[in-house]
Amino acid sequence: MTLSEVPKLKHTNSNNFFLLCGPCAIEGEDMALRIAEKVLKITNQLEIPYIFKGSFKKANRSRIDSFTGIGDEKALKILRKVSETFDIPTVTDIHEIGDAKMAAEYVDVLQIPAFLVRQTDLVVAAAETGKVVNLKKGQFMSPEAMKHAVQKVKDTGNHKAWITDRGTMFGYQDMIVDFRGIPTMRAYAPTILDVTHSLQQPNQSVGVTGGRPEMIETIARAGVVNNVDGLFIETHFDPANAKSDGANMLHLDNLERLLSNLVAIRKTVNSL
Repeated sequence: MTLSEVPKLKHTNSNNFFLLCGPCAIEGEDMALRIAEKVLKITNQLEIPYIFKGSFKKANRSRIDSFTGIGDEKALKILRKVSETFDIPTVTDIHEIGDAKMAAEYVDVLQIPAFLVRQTDLVVAAAETGKVVNLKKGQFMSPEAMKHAVQKVKDTGNHKAWITDRGTMFGYQDMIVDFRGIPTMRAYAPTILDVTHSLQQPNQSVGVTGGRPEMIETIARAGVVNNVDGLFIETHFDPANAKSDGANMLHLDNLERLLSNLVAIRKTVNSL
């Protein structure tokens, strides 16, 4: 597929990577609009195709008292408002078959979480909406195995599939990105590097996932050098108090410098 097939996506001829960026979870309308406005200003200046990301609910939680959302319809309506306010596409993740049709009414890209990417009925339900389907590579899967997930989407007649690498389990409490997998997966579908989730440190004894945000630029630079088609970055203006995944998110104030550096690297790579 081509990026031009994504509704409202701008700067698709810029030769830049595209960007999925926003908070981990939709916590409220004001925060979503505030983050989207700031990211859009930066991406317009740098001519980066931008898709606003926000989870309308969080189903994969370590503890039962962890934040799961503000209500499905309420969060989805906020995603729609972001799209209409700023004329940009949006992406959210789904967890159950019934989520696919519901979320497709509000967003442009449906994302399959890494832990669920082998769930055939879920992948097929997302594909049958006709939306772009972003397949996150399972932490337990090889890059080569992702061709089967992509094929499940294509077998429905929907050829709008992406792959996102969010790292591979490295021991019990760490993730690692194997950059050898990038060219392999790009042969199957446009491939995105999830910079922030690949820096998670899951399975902490306290039941709250840790992270290494100081390594965000290191991982992002390596992805751009290795020709990823897109980057996935979660950001927040107050990561320490974010309701989900604050430990590995990028502070919103640091996004412009990071993206400026990455665009400069992509221009150099393109010139070789």
